[in-house]
Amino acid sequence: MNKKKILFAASECVPFVKTGGLADVVGALPKAFPKDEFDVRVVLPYYRCIPEKFSKDFKYITHFYMGAGDYIQNAYVGIMEYEYDSIKYYFIDDMTYFNCEYPYENTRRDIEKFCYFCKAALSILPIVDFKPDIIHCHDWQTGLIPVYLKTEFQGSEFYHNIHSIMTIHNLKFQGVWDIPTFKGLSGLPDEVFRSDTMEYLEDANMLKGGIVYADYVTTVSSAYAQEIKTAYYGEGLDGLLFARRDSLFGIVNGIDYDIYDPEKDKSIKFNYTEKNVIEKKKKKKAAIQKELGLPVDEDMYMIAIISRLTDQKGLDLVACVINEIMQDDVQLVVIGTGDSNYEHLFLHNQWIHKNKLSANILYSDSLAHKLYASADAMLMPSRFEPCGLTQLISLRYGTVPIVRETGGLRDTVQPLNEYNNTGTGFSFLNYNAHEMLKIIEYSKSIYYNRKKLWKDLVVRGMKKDFSWNSSKDEYVKLYNKLLTNE
Repeated sequence: MNKKKILFAASECVPFVKTGGLADVVGALPKAFPKDEFDVRVVLPYYRCIPEKFSKDFKYITHFYMGAGDYIQNAYVGIMEYEYDSIKYYFIDDMTYFNCEYPYENTRRDIEKFCYFCKAALSILPIVDFKPDIIHCHDWQTGLIPVYLKTEFQGSEFYHNIHSIMTIHNLKFQGVWDIPTFKGLSGLPDEVFRSDTMEYLEDANMLKGGIVYADYVTTVSSAYAQEIKTAYYGEGLDGLLFARRDSLFGIVNGIDYDIYDPEKDKSIKFNYTEKNVIEKKKKKKAAIQKELGLPVDEDMYMIAIISRLTDQKGLDLVACVINEIMQDDVQLVVIGTGDSNYEHLFLHNQWIHKNKLSANILYSDSLAHKLYASADAMLMPSRFEPCGLTQLISLRYGTVPIVRETGGLRDTVQPLNEYNNTGTGFSFLNYNAHEMLKIIEYSKSIYYNRKKLWKDLVVRGMKKDFSWNSSKDEYVKLYNKLLTNE
């Protein structure tokens, strides 16, 4: 049987470089496809911040020079190759663009380097002798790949019958700059910059280009796929997404169960399963309380926030009622970085509530794993949330999510029904601080007063399967649908 050939194109990927959930998806999903049916490969920029333990074994294939628009002429394109977990990765090498310690810089600079990356990712394919049936593009940084496929590259026999899928991980980020600059960077024809193609409020928009020119568009949960067709969530592209509704699909993300496994996780001292989760969580809680300088009380209700500290994450709701949250019988542990006003909010309240709040303004994967295993609840009051991975990891570790009913949070967290003992978490609907506070208080009352109900809630969450198994099957159906034109 001829294998279906799929190329993932993205700006980041675990374990090489990560700034957010996009990297987790691109790192985990390719491994989930059956090897006897699919040949899945990944193309990425070769950033200098990729750890040397990987890059030292990258294999140099060749290099060539490529022109794009007037602003990118005779640019070096090096091709590096590496195999990891049975997946072949191609890295685009150019010190001009990727000699950085962090993959993203300022908008103008990022647009230039990802215009270059999109064209380079297509240009290397004949050289590495890999003609994909589908190029699966992720977020705005790869938005020009479908555009190039149906314009400049269309005239080449090699690129005939290569399809494209554009996956939106977060619609808020789109890659917008003025049209003359985009023309100079991309070399794309005038027809690409009309109002029905890439033009957006008199500028050009890379994500819009991907949405217009891709064969299919996906996003990372069913609820978010519906939400982004409305003005409130559509970030100015709701009309286009509604127009493409027959080619728009929502497939919820998964998590890598090899990485997130409380039974085998080496980051936590006391491993556990759903059979002993309550007892072992108490030991873990006491350990992290001691580590963070909080009073050691394994029965105290501990709420975690592991998040980028931004408006999207609903932290203005937390700011509104933080004193009420911290009143009694609760500890709050925060891990994350982001907007200075939220960093200061948690640091200031750590000073006010010295024995109840630990503000860790950093990102530590090891500390995050410890907190997933220690906390009783995870607070996620997001304004919008395309999918969210934090609630999926929390469920895996027996940490009960408290979420706002939006996007992927609504799709993946079933609210507790104490009367028939169902559900996996707690949720509230309206973007309202006191509605959030009320559900936090309700969760606390269940924790303290309904021990059996709480344990059942925890165990049900741990038994849910949010690995890539089910999501992978949805992508297989979508790939087959695209390739058979059904």
